[in-house]
Amino acid sequence: MSRRIAGITLDELDELPSKCRRCVFWELAPHVREQAEEFGHTDLEKEAWVSSVLLEWGSCGRTVHVDDVPAGYALYAPPAAVPGAALFPTGPVSADAVLLTALRVTADFERAGLGRFLVRHVAEDLTRRGVQAIEAFGDATEDPAGCVIPAGFLRQVGFKTVSPHHEWPRLRLELRTAINWKEDVEAALERLLDTTSVRTAEPSFDRR
Repeated sequence: MSRRIAGITLDELDELPSKCRRCVFWELAPHVREQAEEFGHTDLEKEAWVSSVLLEWGSCGRTVHVDDVPAGYALYAPPAAVPGAALFPTGPVSADAVLLTALRVTADFERAGLGRFLVRHVAEDLTRRGVQAIEAFGDATEDPAGCVIPAGFLRQVGFKTVSPHHEWPRLRLELRTAINWKEDVEAALERLLDTTSVRTAEPSFDRR
């Protein structure tokens, strides 16, 4: 079984699962997203967001193929480029961090270590670019379902909680140097049994 990792460009967008391809939960402010959904333009908005981030900041995602079959993806960007993050009660994201917004492995390839594989390559990309840390909002509900990465998965791959919440904690993975990252994080990645399956129902935010 061969694995191939690639940076997300407009050409690779159509290889995302169809619901993810149309989802703009993170990419648009809520009122703009509602308008895009009403008029059926979310796929165009997704393209526009990826194009804008690529031009202004650089690579904002990774796809993984197994034997040339699309098997999963991850998206990430500076917090200022992610309007959807404003919905979370545990924000804002730290100024020195990049926000990991989405990570999904398709059903056919769950438990094959691809979630770990994607996190590893995201971390390596951002370390090379001088980023200090990755942060993510986690779904800590009993049955994670939505556009938010399960908090349990994030903890298994080395993320630590920096803003606790009973449903939507914010977690952080430090990316100090390549050597320290390998020593401190890679061991946690190796222990991971990949259970990531991020579905597309929109989460409900209880600010209690």
